[in-house]
Order: sequence, then structure tokens, then C-alpha cells
Amino acid sequence: MLLFMRFRKSAVIAVVCALVAGVSGDRAGTSAPAGGPVEDLLNGRDWAHFAGGKPTHAGVRVTPLDRRITRQDGTGGQPNPPVNLRGPHLVFRGDVRIEAGLRRTDDTDAYLHLYGETPVIYDEWRYERRGVRIGVVGGRLRIDRWDGDSDRPAMTRTFGSGLGLEVRLAVEVRANRLVLEADGRVVGTVPARDVFGSGRIWFGADAGARGKGWTLSDLHARSLGRGRMSVVDAPGLRVPRSSDAMRDLAAVLPRPIRMGTALAAGPLLTDSAYRRTAGEEFSMLTPENDFKPQFVQPRRGVFAFAEGDTLADFAEANRMKVHGHTLVWFEALPAWMRAEMTHEQRRRVMVEHIRAVAGHFRGKVAEWDVVNEPMSDEDEDYSNGNRGVRPQLWFEAMGEQYIDIAFHAAREADPHAVLYLNEYGVEEDGPRWDALYALLIRLKERGVPIDGVGFQDHEYAVGDRTDPEVFRRKVRALAGLGLKARVSEADVLVDEDEEDIQARQLAGKLAVCGEEPNCTSFSTWGFTDKYGSTADLRHYPPSPGNALPWDATYEAKPAYWALRDVLDEARRSGTGQARRTPRTTRGAVSS
Repeated sequence: MLLFMRFRKSAVIAVVCALVAGVSGDRAGTSAPAGGPVEDLLNGRDWAHFAGGKPTHAGVRVTPLDRRITRQDGTGGQPNPPVNLRGPHLVFRGDVRIEAGLRRTDDTDAYLHLYGETPVIYDEWRYERRGVRIGVVGGRLRIDRWDGDSDRPAMTRTFGSGLGLEVRLAVEVRANRLVLEADGRVVGTVPARDVFGSGRIWFGADAGARGKGWTLSDLHARSLGRGRMSVVDAPGLRVPRSSDAMRDLAAVLPRPIRMGTALAAGPLLTDSAYRRTAGEEFSMLTPENDFKPQFVQPRRGVFAFAEGDTLADFAEANRMKVHGHTLVWFEALPAWMRAEMTHEQRRRVMVEHIRAVAGHFRGKVAEWDVVNEPMSDEDEDYSNGNRGVRPQLWFEAMGEQYIDIAFHAAREADPHAVLYLNEYGVEEDGPRWDALYALLIRLKERGVPIDGVGFQDHEYAVGDRTDPEVFRRKVRALAGLGLKARVSEADVLVDEDEEDIQARQLAGKLAVCGEEPNCTSFSTWGFTDKYGSTADLRHYPPSPGNALPWDATYEAKPAYWALRDVLDEARRSGTGQARRTPRTTRGAVSS
């Protein structure tokens, strides 16, 4: 009996030791249960294209960005930390262990992000999908978990105390829990709630707004037990192409035009269907958000060009032009740019931003929306002396001359770029168009170096529908001023049984653009409803709208075939004249 009791006690001790070893392991994870080899996720991997990060001999230096997305009225401030989209991510099955070294020189809050699904930016709103953030905050280990059903974390917990400036973190992703370590000691566990059910993990890092930042000194991963894991680098940017896409049809017209769309860096690197369609079908891209001030200069003098650089690199790899959007706007501004300042300080901020951003992309961006949406929505501004110009912060500091100053600064920063003013709601007759046309005359008389006007053509309701022939008169009016025209952000929101209307509206504008010599390009505001800005954001996750040529599953809609038909008809006619009443193949729209 005594021998049996000793044996049972020894067995219990052995089981406990095995469990502890399985949870914690040594500092490099090499004494964890049998599994795959330790993989280095830092050295030899791409962290040079990570916003806020800079590879150094000591690791990746992470500087505070405090990047946030404000609402259209400037309120709020949804956090928008970066993801290393062009770096490595894990594909795994079973259990996996991730270790990281965090080195600080001050009390900066240091965060490592593990994304089971990368976030999506829907035209200035971040859809936060599943993932966790693990950080050292105030000497304690903090974990936040997002379950994909809210902007805010579903769970926040803190563990331990007294963590120093150098901390070694580890997290083990086990079937239904996450096991957390700090400096080789298990400090807590939390429910996993299938946060990594995708079998993938992408990485990000961020620093709190205070302090000078921190260094990610190393990052390793390995599978545990019978698990399997591989490290996958970001896909190449070049897309293999056929020769029968919209861009090809538009390129062989007697007067070629560019077929464009708005793109986002996130899905470009994480959604192969998005990347393939973008590279195959379009010859021009407009950054949907990644060039806007709150994305590229979240703090004064602190720039985050990584996502924008990715779009520019994608364009170069696929022989596309970049239409930059946007240098000056009253929305999408970081909080510091909205803060109270003198008129001269405001002017200096605007000019410095233009010089920095246009200068950074000089030679990579063919065209710029220098000033976006200068016209007012308020009736009183058309009769109170404002002459229809919106009285926002730039106008209040410099008057209408802010437009002149912005265009001159852009021309100086990039003398070879084509410079546009971009506006919505001016495709139709009315005081908004009249005021814009009068503004353009004044700009030309003052010698402002403006080259063209972009017509956004957002059609979200029946009242937004514009007759192509009315639009044609606007394009011709610009030609009379020596200005180019382009359709810059077209989308037509319809019910499912109205897709023939969507097809006719989009194709009608393209037909005009193909026929008028000063119209240079036709761009939609995105191309798939999966990421379209008309998604219903009152739901979480957002439900897609129906506004673009491809649906959320990348099935081409009647609008796509109608656009192709306009181009094909112009090509076959050999005159460059598109049909006035476009038809579609596939029988989608009657002639």
C-alpha cells in the first residue's frame, strides 16, 4: 500500500510538471511539447513597409502614431493601429506558441497585435474583426480581445505587476484558451472564443501616445504538440493578366482613356480575388483612404506612408497610374490639424502637409485631387458673400484663397502631376454647378495652376440620377475653360431589382467620357460591394450595399457588362465614339 501511494504521488508530480512545461516552456519556446521548429518572424522578413515601424540592428523600432479615424463631423476617434500587411503571417492547425521581446527606454505603453482576421476600412470607418492585443501597460500585462461584433474589445484583462522596461511576452493559442506569459512565468489564461478560428495570424505593433516608443527585439513562433504551422510572406504585387479586360478595351480606343477604381491596401494583400480583379481590370487606382491626412500624418511631423506606398508599388507592378486623393479636405483630418491655431499657423500647416505628401509621392502619382469638395451644402452660402464656397477651417483662415495656395503648393511639390479639384453633386444643373463654374473662372483669372475637375457621380437616391447629356454639357463647359474632366468616384446604389438602372447610369457616364476629348478617365469608388462604402454600417458586421460593378462574391453584375459594351462598341467602330445608348452583353440591359 505504501509503495502504491508513493507511485501515485510521483505520477501526480510528473503530470503537473508536464503541464507546466507544456504551458510555459523556456525563453525561446524550445522546451515546449514536441512540435515544429522555431520560426523567426522578424529577421529576414519584411518590416520595412510597416507604418510606424523602422527596422534597426536591435529590432523593429515602433514609434507612437496615435492614428485614429474621426467621424465626418470630426468627432470621435476610432483607433486605427497598423497591420504589417507586407510582412509574414502564420497559417496553422492545432496549438501554436508566439514569443516576443519588448524593449522600452521609458514608460511607453507597448502593444503587440495578433489578428485572426485583418480589419477592413470602409471609407473612414474601421471594421474591427477578430484578434487580440497584448501589451505592457503601467507595469502590468494587458490583453484585449475583439470577437468581430463591435469596435470595442469584448474582453479586457490585466495580469501581473512590476514588469520592467524589457519584457519577454509569450502567448500560447490552445484549443479554447489563450495562455499568457511574462518573463517566463505564466500570469494568466483567458477564453480564446475562436478568435483565431481562421487558422491564420497577422501581426501588428503599436505604441501608446506618450513616450518615445519601443523596440520589438525579436518575434518567434512554433507549433505545439501535434499542431502544424507555416510562415507565409505577403503575396507578390504583380498580377498575371489576360488581354480582354476593361483596361485593355479602353487602351486601344483611338483616344485611350483610363479605367480606374478606388483601392485599399488591406484587402489588396489579404484577399486574392480583390487583388486579381484590381490588377486585371483597371489601369488607374485612387487610394480610397490611405492618402488622407488622418491616415498619413496622424501627429504633426509624424508620417505613416506604408499603406500608401503599397498602393503606389502595386500600381507600378501592374502598369497602372495613381490618382492621389486627397491633399486638402475639411474631413478626414487628424485631431491636431483641427485644433485651434492662428490663421497663419493654419496656412503653414496646410502648405507643409501638401509639400510633404506630394513630395513623398513625387514621380509615383500622376494626378492629385488637390482640393476636395470646396462647395457648400448650405443654401445661405450661395447668397451671403461666400459665393458657394464651404466655410470650413481652411476657408476661415485664408478665405477662398486657400484653394489658390493649395494648388500653387502642389505644383511646386510635383511640377509634373496633373492637378484636379474634386467635387460631388455638380453633374446636374443648378446653383451648385453654377457656383463651381464661376469659381473655376476666378481661379483661371488668378493664374491658379488647376488642370481639371473630377465629377464624383455618387448616386445614392432617385434624385441623384443624372442624365448623361446634362453631364456632357458640364464636360464641354470645362473644355471651354481649357480644363480636363474625369469621372472620379462613381457608384450607383440600387435595390436588387434595379441593377439595370445601375448599369445604364454608369455606362452612360462612361459613354460621355469616351466621346468628349477632354475627359481623361472613368473611375468607380471601389469595384466590389464586399468592401464598398455604401455598406450599412448600422450592422456589425456591416451588410454590403449594391452600388458597384461586382457583388460581394466577385460576381460581375449587369453594370460591368454594360461598361465593357461601351468600350467594345467604341473600339469596333474605330472612331472612339461610344454608343449613346449602351447595351450589355449577357442580356442584362435592353438597348
